[in-house]
Amino acid sequence: MQLYARDVGQGTPLVLLHAFPLSSAMWLAQREHLASRFRIVTPDLRGFGGSVLGDAEPSVDVMADDVAALLKARNISRAVIGGVSMGGYVAMALCRRHPDRVRGLVLADTKASADTGEAREKRLRMAERLTAENRPDVLVEEVLPGLLGPTTMHQRALVYGRVRGLVQSAPPKAAAWAQRAMAARPDSTDTLRGVKVPALVIVGSEDRLATEDDARTMAEALPNAELTVIPRAGHLTPIEQPDLFDQAVAEFVAAVARSTP
Repeated sequence: MQLYARDVGQGTPLVLLHAFPLSSAMWLAQREHLASRFRIVTPDLRGFGGSVLGDAEPSVDVMADDVAALLKARNISRAVIGGVSMGGYVAMALCRRHPDRVRGLVLADTKASADTGEAREKRLRMAERLTAENRPDVLVEEVLPGLLGPTTMHQRALVYGRVRGLVQSAPPKAAAWAQRAMAARPDSTDTLRGVKVPALVIVGSEDRLATEDDARTMAEALPNAELTVIPRAGHLTPIEQPDLFDQAVAEFVAAVARSTP
């Protein structure tokens, strides 16, 4: 199965993996602002956007293998891999399963720990509801309120409207599959300790789903990492504060390109 991906620009490859329950459409600003400096590859993860769901068992490992297959198909031997939220889980799985493909790592608004029992049950309940009701309104009700920070909710009506539209366009079956995959994901702290490439950890100061403490824990586990806290942003820093996100990522990718072959 081949993932659908938008692929723009030239130079050091930067692969950006989207958050749940969005698609590669969330990376519009990054494709516009960063493609003049780097090759930006933004896949739709399995079941989202233009990618088919297939019949594999739900697993972030399957999603990571999909991304590795995409890199091979596009003749990209190594890339800087960036992921937000669910995309971060996939990026960590890629480090575990295909470390030779990773030239640098960007982890934004995500966490290395596995779900608590309560969080896992909540995901599985939502997956059951999505399967039974087969309507994206479930995601609007249960997921959308946590995605954006208070500043965005109160001051950025256009951003809120855009994110709501992206959430509403998520296929319920794919969202249920992804919830089950995330519920089953392992703790990735040991994976991060073994990462041999430079890393950038980003978190929104208003993120309630993956907190600044979660970000700091990841940065401390990684052997070579820097931490950037983006003000007035919640769980979707690339959409809520695209200029600050893009600046941090561009500086990091440029440094990786200078320091690693």
